[in-house]
Amino acid sequence: MAGRRILSLWFPRLAAERVQRHRADTVPVPLAVVGDRNGAQVLVSVSVEAEGAGLSLGQPLRDATAICPALLTVPADPLTEARFLLTLRRWAGRFSPWVAEEPPAGLMIDLTGAAHLHGGEEGVLAQVAEDCENLGLTVRAAIADTPGAAWGLARYSGGDLGTVRSGDAIDQEARATRSRAVKRRGWERGGGAPRPVAARGAEAAVISPPGRLHEALSGLPLAALRLDADVVDRLMRLGLRRVGDIMGLPRAALARRFGADTLRRLDQAMGLEPEPVSPARPPMHFAVRLTLPEPIGLRTDVEAALDRLLPPFCDKLRAKGRGVRRVLFQGFRADGGVASVEIGLARAADSPDRIRPLLHLKLDQIDAGFGIDCLRLEALATEAVSAVQHRGQLEVTAQALANAGRVTAGSAQALEDLIGRLGARLGTEAVLRLHPADSHVPAKSAKLLMAAWSQPHDGPWPAPPAPRPLVMFRPEPVEAPETRDLPARFRWRRRDCAVRMAVGPERLQPEWWFEDPDWRGGTRDYWRVETEGGERLWLFYGQGGAVTDQWYCEGTFA
Repeated sequence: MAGRRILSLWFPRLAAERVQRHRADTVPVPLAVVGDRNGAQVLVSVSVEAEGAGLSLGQPLRDATAICPALLTVPADPLTEARFLLTLRRWAGRFSPWVAEEPPAGLMIDLTGAAHLHGGEEGVLAQVAEDCENLGLTVRAAIADTPGAAWGLARYSGGDLGTVRSGDAIDQEARATRSRAVKRRGWERGGGAPRPVAARGAEAAVISPPGRLHEALSGLPLAALRLDADVVDRLMRLGLRRVGDIMGLPRAALARRFGADTLRRLDQAMGLEPEPVSPARPPMHFAVRLTLPEPIGLRTDVEAALDRLLPPFCDKLRAKGRGVRRVLFQGFRADGGVASVEIGLARAADSPDRIRPLLHLKLDQIDAGFGIDCLRLEALATEAVSAVQHRGQLEVTAQALANAGRVTAGSAQALEDLIGRLGARLGTEAVLRLHPADSHVPAKSAKLLMAAWSQPHDGPWPAPPAPRPLVMFRPEPVEAPETRDLPARFRWRRRDCAVRMAVGPERLQPEWWFEDPDWRGGTRDYWRVETEGGERLWLFYGQGGAVTDQWYCEGTFA
């Protein structure tokens, strides 16, 4: 694209400076963020003070503490750092609507047609530097014609590009060339690939003139092309250290020896292959607010205000084809306090009649205090919902006849509303339902699922191979002779029982591929027993939690 301009921002100390922003130290102390790399604790981010004390990225923690005993360390928190980068992405939206994240510590901004709004490209960089200074962040910025060029210039242009390290390549050069090698940087003399530069001041911002990518990139190390570390190492072993060294090489041979990705990265940096900046889509947000002319404090007034909030709230959901699963209702008091309640629905809903009853159950928890002057309704979690097509009378009648004996749509919605009301009172996680499981073990023939996050079983319940108890519990020991013969009398729950009638045995084998403390091995012989007192019990002989075999009771029949 002609005239395209890309701004790349790199925050080299993002993790460490994020921690420093939340500390109230008057005197800055050396700080480092520690992460795990191949089983070793190393420094993944260091502050300015720690870098001034001689610490560097990738350094083992024990070496760092030996160099700087006063070093303050914190564990890496990738999730929080990603959220902080998301916050910076929203800040960068002031310069252009096309902002993409470059994890773990970079942003890519398409400035095409937007730089003049901030005083040109120099004005954009000046504003970036001022904002980051106020935020306490170190930033390196570069503007170029392509994202690849801007990425490389932001990280590898200016400053000392690496420490002097010895290598084998210098020994293969002539004496006259070797005498001038001291004047060159370490990565140019056979050393390892340079690391990105975390410079400040004038070197922290670079502007590549339009149409001069070759001049801007040719002097940068190969790592500026975003190549894999092993590819960079193989190229440097051949004496190819700068981007300009591979620009004139035969493309077929370069792709054959180092992969097509090497050519792709070079073409992207030079603008020969398009590389769009794909901004993340903003999350869908559904909320409505009602500001009142006078504070209210009666429940009836809150209900009336809620009736005014729900229709526009549901209209926003329907416009996007979404249904709400969790709703937050807030009341802002005149004294500055906030009273809020939160509800969860068993199924995504976009109708006020489905949401209103659940909120009414919790309105008593809202403390009005000296009065509420603002009410707010927000969707915390939403799901996609599909519209229901209305059918004629003939189709409805045919569907009703086909669904005879099964759960209809109306009864299913009533069940979902019941689950929502129970969840509002007891908690969503406390409302459970049974679902058939594929197991021949009686205690595992059904599993418990949270009703709000599961579908009911469609169809009849699978019939067991033999009658099963109405109530089942963990095996309880029965005092009886330790033989496989059914005892005529036994003691259970401190009561003496005499066998009146028995049916069995039914032998069951354990599921050896699952670990179950109640089925450690062996078999069980189950009996359906009716005692003289009228109790109908389910007894078995085997291992029911103990190491040795004995008699247990596992359930009662109706």
